[in-house]
Amino acid sequence: MVPQEGTYVSIISYKHDGHIRRNWDQGFVLEANDKQFIIVTNKTWVQDDDGHKWYTREPAICYFYTDKWYNVIAMLRETGTYYYCNLASPVLYDGKAVKYIDYDLDYKIFPDGTTLLLDEDEYREHSRQMNYPPEIDGILKKYQKELLEMYRKRAGSFSHRDNEERFRQYLEKLSK
Repeated sequence: MVPQEGTYVSIISYKHDGHIRRNWDQGFVLEANDKQFIIVTNKTWVQDDDGHKWYTREPAICYFYTDKWYNVIAMLRETGTYYYCNLASPVLYDGKAVKYIDYDLDYKIFPDGTTLLLDEDEYREHSRQMNYPPEIDGILKKYQKELLEMYRKRAGSFSHRDNEERFRQYLEKLSK
């Protein structure tokens, strides 16, 4: 199932044990096909599993893949485009929400190219606590390399020009 372009969907991040980690109230489906969903969030309410609610500060172009173990969020800020990359299960759509399992490891990439791998301790701890299958580690290592290679090439979700164009398309669709 694929979300309909031009509609709003929720985005739900789960942990491996099934509990909801984070829930974005709504995202605008800009493009959707059997391989990827491109969703724009802009001043969207988000709720974390500890009950904390917050509002996103900047527009973001979110890339969710049905066949890759990551998703990419391009945050469009005045100081440049920042990328937040979640190592996560392939996404699925249930008719109302886009859903995935978050496997803790994240990359934050700054406009100057600085790349940080985040939450390695959390990954190790959750792997033990939630009994991640042994093959998860190998899958995530493979997709870490793919993500970094895509960024190095500025391909796919890492094209600044494409992200600016997608945000322009989003604004255009909202004005109709």
